[in-house]
Amino acid sequence: MTVRRHSRHPLTDLITLAIFLLVLGGQLVETTSEYDPYKILGVSRSASQAEIKKAYKNLAKEWHPDKNKDPTAEDMFIKISKSYEILSNEERRANFDRYGQVDENQPFGQSQHHGFRSFHNSFYFDEAFFHFPRSRDFADSKYLLHHVRFNSEVLPDSHKRPYLIKVTSDWCFGCIHIEPVWKETVQELEPLGVGIGIVDLGSERRLASQLGAHRAPSIIGLVNGRVTFFHQAIVRQHMRQFIEDLLPHKLVEKITDNNYLSFLDSWRVENKPSILLFDQVPVVPFLFKLTAFAFRDYVRFGYVDQGDKQITRLLRQFNINTYAPTMLLFKEDTERPVDIIQARGMKRQIMDEFVSNNKFLQVPRLVNQQLFDELCPVKQFHRRRKFCILLITGEDQAFVSSNKAFLDFATANKKDVLRFAYVYQRQQQPLCQALLPNQPALSPQVSVILERRSQAGRVLYRSVSGGWNGSNEDKFRLHEELEHLQKDPSYLTSDTTLPELNNEMAPIFIIQWMNAAYDYILQIYDDLLYSNWREMMPILSLIFSALFILFGTVIIQAFSEPGENKPQKPKPKEQPQPDDDGQPFSLLFGPCSRPPKKDFLEVTELTDMTYISNLVKLRPGHINVVLVLTDASKNALLKKFAKEVYTFSGTQTLHFSFLNADKHRHWMPTLLRSASGATHISDEEEESSDYTGHVLALNGHKRYFCMFRPVFTGDDPSDSSSDTSLSFDSRRKSRSRSRSNVHHKLDKLGLWMERLMEGTLPRLQVPDWPSLKETES
Repeated sequence: MTVRRHSRHPLTDLITLAIFLLVLGGQLVETTSEYDPYKILGVSRSASQAEIKKAYKNLAKEWHPDKNKDPTAEDMFIKISKSYEILSNEERRANFDRYGQVDENQPFGQSQHHGFRSFHNSFYFDEAFFHFPRSRDFADSKYLLHHVRFNSEVLPDSHKRPYLIKVTSDWCFGCIHIEPVWKETVQELEPLGVGIGIVDLGSERRLASQLGAHRAPSIIGLVNGRVTFFHQAIVRQHMRQFIEDLLPHKLVEKITDNNYLSFLDSWRVENKPSILLFDQVPVVPFLFKLTAFAFRDYVRFGYVDQGDKQITRLLRQFNINTYAPTMLLFKEDTERPVDIIQARGMKRQIMDEFVSNNKFLQVPRLVNQQLFDELCPVKQFHRRRKFCILLITGEDQAFVSSNKAFLDFATANKKDVLRFAYVYQRQQQPLCQALLPNQPALSPQVSVILERRSQAGRVLYRSVSGGWNGSNEDKFRLHEELEHLQKDPSYLTSDTTLPELNNEMAPIFIIQWMNAAYDYILQIYDDLLYSNWREMMPILSLIFSALFILFGTVIIQAFSEPGENKPQKPKPKEQPQPDDDGQPFSLLFGPCSRPPKKDFLEVTELTDMTYISNLVKLRPGHINVVLVLTDASKNALLKKFAKEVYTFSGTQTLHFSFLNADKHRHWMPTLLRSASGATHISDEEEESSDYTGHVLALNGHKRYFCMFRPVFTGDDPSDSSSDTSLSFDSRRKSRSRSRSNVHHKLDKLGLWMERLMEGTLPRLQVPDWPSLKETES
């Protein structure tokens, strides 16, 4: 028997397939159009979040099953709630607007009419060109990060807990391979408190660029706002160790019998409670490190290895059970813990509650504004009213006993509405001045009861009369004040605005700069080690530009002509004449046979301020050449003096000064009287003597001087200018000469300077230099 097979025409198959696709597409469109959250809430697609929330509240009140007896009320209420869940979430709302997606488990882009992007956006073949059903597990959708959420939530939260972020994309086969390991790591780290995030490289290019992630898959660690890439083999143990290594190194201190007393007593300086964890493992548990990282600003953490031989004293003193991990929390009393937990399997939630309920001392010290805001919050409702009892005290030893009495009083008062704290007046002077404007000094201590009324610092307060010395009378008085306050809150009669507190614990600028530089160097090292050249390009460009400019400048200078870079010598000119205020004189002169190292002569006036440094305390081997002049001869003599000694001004051991005889007329006679071998000068001769034009070479260290007496060119050749004889007859003759030729008195000063440099001038010793007193003429 032969069976014939009827062959079907190919055209029939194509028509059947087209009809099937049309029916399927119509069903999909119909299914999508059946549910529209915008229509259910009665808002437009451009509605804001405030409008959506308002519409939801109104409809929820109207269709609530307890209030609406319509049989369809319950179904309508469910649709309203589901619509609000979709539209209130920006990410889910964007998915619905883009793909018509309603169900979270529906793959993005499954709606047929949204299968392709617009032509100009999809002309190139990026990772999401074809929107076929993707293989990604959409149970991870709660971890997806977008740019706004990352910067507003994740980045600030990274200062309290670390984050592990996976960068993935469509058509990423490597992402499929690491998915099992990623799931195991998330299941292990998330219960411990590690934040988890996923960044889609295709849809979140802005966030990926901010993170520096340009390929998928990539694993990123985020701690304290710092991004670090994972470069090892993607194994669960490696990723856990990677997050643990990103935590600060000094979160937990190892405690033994040698250092536990100093660790517990550190509350006086650190202003924090202390926690000790006793466990059998030799290394600090990862969960304990994460808790320490979250509460490092409030509590100090220590770890005791029960297998260590140097902890016998600790175990005996606190009676520790060695069969289960034990946590002890200490505050001001270091002998007895205020709270204890002991369990074999400690959970993160239990540890967080244990620490957060005890993160302040019994009486903490206000060291910054953040601590003050948490201890003394702003009053919001009458039942949430908090009163702060603030002790203004000092850190000296005299205040220890009264501070201890205030701690005892605060420990005995367990009412939740009362918060006790203290401040050091020396550290928080603006705060104390605002509360006690009429009390400049801290004597005695003062207690203040205050209540915060606004974020701007407005408070109502009342000072406790009589101060606080820690006596029983003071305790009774403060107790009565608190009783009155709880009965009548209007008992606080004073009103003021408090300034922001000084941050006593802030590190100095150099420490902050060093930490920032250290992080920056680590970032550069990491980028260089793993060849992240795309991120390194701006830095490398800056470095090479600086090197090019540096070496370019050196090469240009090396090949330039020697005379090109020499500065032009200024034309000879005279500087303005010096004032009488004792400032140095700068006199310019042209070239000479022996040019000095500088092109001007600096002449300093000897006054009370310059006398000690220019004479009495002159360095050994240095000589001060002093010209004696008067107001009338000042201009002429200074010009002549500068001209004669200019060739010697290049010598480093010579200093040039002038003395005004009109102001100090007694100094010269006093010096001559005290000189060894000098002729005695009577008072009459002292009054009639004219020392104008005399030049003295003073050696302040060895206490001697050489003297030049003024002469006139053309006089008797036997009248040597270097003669040191103290004949007063010759001085009377010199006074009779014409005063119009006063500048000729220094004609032979140059020859005298040459003999001074040769060391051939006679020296007159003085036992001590006379004092220089200012006397008005």
